[in-house]
Amino acid sequence: MVYHNLKGVQSQTVADERALIQQESAAIRASFREEDSFARHNNIAKLLYIHMLGNPAHFGQIECLKLVASPRFSDKRLGYLGIMLLLDEKQEVLTLVTNSLKNDMNHSNMYAVGLALCTFANIASEEMSRDLANEIEKLLGSSNTYIRKKAALCALRVVKKVPELADHFITKAKNLLTDRNHGVLLTAITLVSEMCAIDTAILDEFRNAVPLLVRNLKSLVTTGYSPEHDVSGITDPFLQVKILRLLRSLGRGDEKASETMNDILAQVATNTDSTKNVGNSILYETVLTVLEIEADSGLRVMAINILGKFLTNRDNNIRYVSLNTLNKVVSIDTNAVQRHKNIILDCLRDGDISIRRRALELSYALINESNVKMLVAELLVFLEIADDEFKLGMTTQISLAAERFAPSKRWHIDTALRFIKLAGNFVREEVLSAFIRLVAHTPELQGYTASKLYAGLKADISQESLTLAATWVIGEYSEILLESGLTTEDQPTPPTDKDLTDLLISILDSPYANQLTRQFVLAGITKMASRPTTRPAQQERIAEILAQYTTNPELELQQRAVEFASLYNLADLREGVLERMPPPEIKATVMGTSSEKKPVGSTKASTAEASLLGDDDIPTASSGSATMQSNQDLLAEIFGSSSASSTMPVASPTAPAPKSNPIDDILGLYPSASSPPPAAAPPAAAMQSLFDPSPAQSPPPPPAQPQLQAYSAYEKNGLTITLTPQTSPAHPGVVLVLVRFNNSSPGPVTGLNFQAAVPKSQQLQMSPMSNPTTQKMKITAPPGSNVRLRLRIAYTIGGQGVQDQVDFSGFPPGITSA
Repeated sequence: MVYHNLKGVQSQTVADERALIQQESAAIRASFREEDSFARHNNIAKLLYIHMLGNPAHFGQIECLKLVASPRFSDKRLGYLGIMLLLDEKQEVLTLVTNSLKNDMNHSNMYAVGLALCTFANIASEEMSRDLANEIEKLLGSSNTYIRKKAALCALRVVKKVPELADHFITKAKNLLTDRNHGVLLTAITLVSEMCAIDTAILDEFRNAVPLLVRNLKSLVTTGYSPEHDVSGITDPFLQVKILRLLRSLGRGDEKASETMNDILAQVATNTDSTKNVGNSILYETVLTVLEIEADSGLRVMAINILGKFLTNRDNNIRYVSLNTLNKVVSIDTNAVQRHKNIILDCLRDGDISIRRRALELSYALINESNVKMLVAELLVFLEIADDEFKLGMTTQISLAAERFAPSKRWHIDTALRFIKLAGNFVREEVLSAFIRLVAHTPELQGYTASKLYAGLKADISQESLTLAATWVIGEYSEILLESGLTTEDQPTPPTDKDLTDLLISILDSPYANQLTRQFVLAGITKMASRPTTRPAQQERIAEILAQYTTNPELELQQRAVEFASLYNLADLREGVLERMPPPEIKATVMGTSSEKKPVGSTKASTAEASLLGDDDIPTASSGSATMQSNQDLLAEIFGSSSASSTMPVASPTAPAPKSNPIDDILGLYPSASSPPPAAAPPAAAMQSLFDPSPAQSPPPPPAQPQLQAYSAYEKNGLTITLTPQTSPAHPGVVLVLVRFNNSSPGPVTGLNFQAAVPKSQQLQMSPMSNPTTQKMKITAPPGSNVRLRLRIAYTIGGQGVQDQVDFSGFPPGITSA
């Protein structure tokens, strides 16, 4: 028999299997054409086996419908099985099944009804759900528990497919909640949960069922051993979990319903055995329910204690779930979570990286004024052995905690020094800046900090942040370090100016040095040379180093070296330029998420990119309503508010400030505001470079800047919008655009809202407005492509609202190639 050959088909080669399947499929098709009702049953059975092997069997769909129409139960069972396997809700043949399902739902045999309900619950489409919803509703009231249970699952399918039909099942669902059969009750609660999630009105209606659910849960908790429903000594844990989830939905935001379920939740939490996984699942659902409803504080503390107990479990999954939940509730009741901080800290040493990560996040949230010393000390210990992926977030969070809760400046500085030494290659630029601000504002500890950094840098030169911080502090406060003569355990003798110079110069040739650290070193040794504590021999040595770097191929290093070296001939200006910096403004260190990868030394947008916009840092424009409202408010303020008292016409753009003369600003070291006028320029000899033997002459006037062309994008009702592009050969594909708004109408323009969009192949960033009538944009496009913009402008003029949309492509072709 071919059927017996099919059973062994997988033991043959692929070619033999394919040939046998094709042969048998052809024989089945031929048998179907003969309309042999007795062979149809076997043919469908073989066809389903072929389908299970992954071969086409769609030609048997109609034959399955014929089997369903058969009066024999065995034929119906196989036919419905074939329909569930070979059909889905997208098949057109499904419309032919509806009538058969309706007939069998009214069948006298409960098992035939069960087949129809099972099929409906698996493949019902939206159209079929509408057609058979009344039949399902009627079967929910059946006296047979077997049918009621399956009908509830079918009602669940109807509610998911056609949510507006949920109202049809409210009454029957309430009746099902009183059923004593656990299977019916389980499916009924599943149905009610879905209905409550769909419609808040239904949720409010089922709040009256809370006492009934509480009684059902209490009977499950207090009942004795029931072999029919027992799982590891607990009565029907699946039903308990379903009831707890429904109670969670009903009690959320409702004090009366929450008060009704408080006692039973406490009873479940107290009486459930936590030694088995089944009991832990019920306890976990109980904890989630307590934390989401309006429970009293005592019950919340008990729930958090259960989570704390989970942390001592040997199962990694249970510990992970506990940590994850504690992370969510720590803001609700921090004191209750604080009681378990020792166990949480122990989880930092867990072998599972997921548990370590969650414990770390929870440790950050637990830090406050009273425990900052203990928790930060534990985090610093963990930092020594932590994976590299944790270190960047850890240094950031420790810095923020110290900044917020530090008991003293000395402890704050010691903490920062510790993590900079332990993980100096994983410190953000913002954290390093915050540390330098702290040192600058703590004059009484500047010598101590410089001494610590000197000793740390001498011991380990490989940590970038340590190198940057030590170079800056030593260069800035070298005289304090040398005059104080402080010693440490690592540095038993006070350092000399030669020691400091040797250490900083050794960084330049270090294999760990990069362009940024060399820039810091050049600035640091230049400042040291201007201090009275640095002897002439070391000053000459520093001058030689600067002379070497005036021909460095790195342009930034070369420029710094030339400028610093030139200062040596400007004795009257050198001390003023290189004097100690005033303490920078104290501000909070604002961070993004701890997973943000932004290492120290990351560069901002270049000056060439941002010269048009007048800013080195171009923030990304958010498309959210808050940003749009902010832009709208700014523009409304420019063009006049909607109130009559503050309405003003648009003012003409302010003329740009004149460029500063390179002679006046002494190689860019002074702003133009403090420069003397050109007529009173300093003598040529004062500008002579240390390394240029020829007489110095006044530099030639700067070349004229190329004129930027403005392109009109919108002109209507007196409102003109122009776009001025600027490109840089160093950054092909980047176009900086200055948008200007001008109102030439006699009346004011109010409520102006400007939006811009680009094709998917391009990117658009909009920065906050810096001038009253301008908006800045940055467009990134594939090099060589044309820039296209869609602009949407909405405004009010003369009391009439105007909304326009224009497509702009007026920039020169190939502008992105520049």
